[in-house]
Amino acid sequence: MTDHDHSPTIVLNGARHELPGATSALDLIADVTGRELNPDGTPADGGRLGIALAVDGEVIRRGAWSDCTLADGHTVDIVTAVQGG
Repeated sequence: MTDHDHSPTIVLNGARHELPGATSALDLIADVTGRELNPDGTPADGGRLGIALAVDGEVIRRGAWSDCTLADGHTVDIVTAVQGG
């Protein structure tokens, strides 16, 4: 098996996470949340998502999620807004 034959592995919120192949940040968030997302990162159902994403410590704006391709070794943090006091 060559280096090109393995699935990329990232660190997602502190845990190893294997990707199925070339994956955008948008694809990852859709998978993690179980929601269908539009190319601009908004939920297809018109609801709210309440999520922020950082790759290797850099916040990626929602509109750029589809352009952000995740690679082997990336560290990804997904933060969900929680209402409360």
